[in-house]
Amino acid sequence: MTRPQSDRTEPTQEQLGSVEQLVLDFGHTPSHAEDDFIVGEGNRLAHGRIAAFPNWPDPMTLLVGPAKAGKSHLARIFADRSGALLARPSEIAALAAAGGVEPLVIEDIDQAGYEEDALFHLLNQSMRDHRPLLMTAREPIEAWPYRTNDVRSRARRAAAFAVEMTDDIQLSQMFVKLFGDRQVTVDPRIIAYLVARMERSTEEAVALCDLMDRLALTRGTAITRKIAAEALELRRAARGEANEDHPESDTDE
Repeated sequence: MTRPQSDRTEPTQEQLGSVEQLVLDFGHTPSHAEDDFIVGEGNRLAHGRIAAFPNWPDPMTLLVGPAKAGKSHLARIFADRSGALLARPSEIAALAAAGGVEPLVIEDIDQAGYEEDALFHLLNQSMRDHRPLLMTAREPIEAWPYRTNDVRSRARRAAAFAVEMTDDIQLSQMFVKLFGDRQVTVDPRIIAYLVARMERSTEEAVALCDLMDRLALTRGTAITRKIAAEALELRRAARGEANEDHPESDTDE
């Protein structure tokens, strides 16, 4: 059993387009510190629930939202506060049989890999013994791919909270954090340019940040508006959409 960690989506070589040279990818470690979590209208209640631990009136909490919306970050904050362990699919049955009240995190409970009967017993054990349990999911409970309604019926007893991005300010703050994790400083005007033109999702913000960083490293330059425009065009092309912008120059940055 290990502490929960977030995954990172890598762009494909096709997304990078024509690359002049190979670049050594030094990588980066996203910050999951509590102080770095960006609170907005779309996640305020979920953040408040995590911050209220251990004073939960009921043991189970469910966070629902799209990929890269901040569910794993909140799970990490919960783990740091509570000492919770990540319950992997192969460990669910043993954890339910062993019992106890040690807090647990089940990430992506709506994805394939969890044995339904074992999960049902673990949720029952959490409710019976008041064991703190934090679950994350991308889909609402009714869309979970389980054969019977047993797991879904137990999950409906959890306190459920949405996690999503809702406004330009929150997306802008997310870009600042993503670039900050890479120790890259970007002109706020470029971030505003991106937010005004991008597909509005946290997953897209992560992909754009990664793509721009790689393009800049490849060319040995800072992240400019020209690179931002190229990244937007590459992302649109990957989705089969027409380009909306005219070619950018670096003279007006």
